[in-house]
Amino acid sequence: MFKKEVYTDRRSRLKKEVKSGVGLFLGNVDAAFNYPANQYHFRQDSHFLYFFGLQNPGFAGVIDFDNGKDYIFGNDFDIDDIIWMGVQPKVKDLAAKAGIENTAAYGELAKFIADAKYQGRDIHYLPAYRGETVIELSQLLGLANADVKPGASVELIKAVVRLKEIKSEEEIAEIEKAIDIAYEMHTTSMKMAMPGVVEQKIAGTIEGISLALGGPVSFPIILSQDGQTLHNHNHSNILEVGRMMVTDAGAETRECYASDITRTVPVGGKFNERQAEIYQIVLDANMGAIAAIKPGIKYRDVHFIAARIIIEGLKKAGLMKGDTDEALKAEAHTLFMPHGLGHQMGMDVHDMEGFGEDYVGYDENTRRATTFGTAYLRLGKELKPGLVLTVEPGIYFIPDLIDQFRSEGKFMDFVNYDKLETYKDFGGIRIEDDILVTQEGNRVLGKPIPKTIAEVETLMAR
Repeated sequence: MFKKEVYTDRRSRLKKEVKSGVGLFLGNVDAAFNYPANQYHFRQDSHFLYFFGLQNPGFAGVIDFDNGKDYIFGNDFDIDDIIWMGVQPKVKDLAAKAGIENTAAYGELAKFIADAKYQGRDIHYLPAYRGETVIELSQLLGLANADVKPGASVELIKAVVRLKEIKSEEEIAEIEKAIDIAYEMHTTSMKMAMPGVVEQKIAGTIEGISLALGGPVSFPIILSQDGQTLHNHNHSNILEVGRMMVTDAGAETRECYASDITRTVPVGGKFNERQAEIYQIVLDANMGAIAAIKPGIKYRDVHFIAARIIIEGLKKAGLMKGDTDEALKAEAHTLFMPHGLGHQMGMDVHDMEGFGEDYVGYDENTRRATTFGTAYLRLGKELKPGLVLTVEPGIYFIPDLIDQFRSEGKFMDFVNYDKLETYKDFGGIRIEDDILVTQEGNRVLGKPIPKTIAEVETLMAR
């Protein structure tokens, strides 16, 4: 937990953004995975954690935008809890750590909200992503379950985005802790990527590193030599020479800040000629996009800088052809990179996207595209200092997509489909780093994780 002044300041800034009404922030509750006493690892709601700092289940926070008061609602532990868990701090003592004096039992929350509604005050809440939270909100607010999601406060959403997207020094330090854990995860994954190894062994080993050095992984590990599947959580393959293994993995710190790194390596530790050629194109796109990041540029424009590098590289490799500008305009690169260049990152690996990506990655000056591939760009708006984002270009050879586009006669002026047929067994490559937008430009966060061909081969040779 940060110093209490951090949370007091965050709530004070939110009060300047939302002028009236009551802000209701429900924390998460414990969740059982096969019977009531056997529970998943508890993960607090990120927005409750951001403003109130408490990692306890079953709490709620309230910010009264009219009188400026903050409240914590929660129950003290009784003797039955203490027997199993030991002595626990009182709610009032926990609340004091977040700079809050007003506390009450959780059962009093319903009356507090009912009184505010009776007075005609707006109840602001954020979109819920858990079923039990939807039910609790429906009961507190007198709404049907189906009406909870559309009833979320757009005013509060936009205010929270404005606050949370600009990371403080404390937050950046936490993200770098998470990246340094990811360094250990990814360098271990590289060293283990040898013929005959089952992917599950590597995935399990690096998840253990995250747990040992910080907290749980920041998202389910993506690790496979079938890298043409963008989010491949199947780890059943036995690694083979001639294949490329994608590892997309990150860690979460105790304060719940995330890292998100991807590296792709040749099984056995040596790139063959074909692998090296495609890998270098992706690396050039990664580094070219990073170099372009600065305040004032739209991230959608950075996305297309990476796309242009990919088109030029694939033309040299004989897989694309024609005029680069026309290919870019037609978005022919989406056959090879059918996703966006990156997303914001922070307390969640896809920071705040539970609000809806259009609230987080776009604004009134930048609207989301509707075309295939580009529509998946999660972040398109103008960059500003303090944003943390990922840069993750890739090239993928997806047999079903190749067959579909060829049968439709799509991009015939820009793609050499005959040569592309010989790459259907290739898989995919993605290279991803976490970047801070600074006043001067940008900074790649954390301890550098090997990504050049020479660096990867040297590390794997160990």
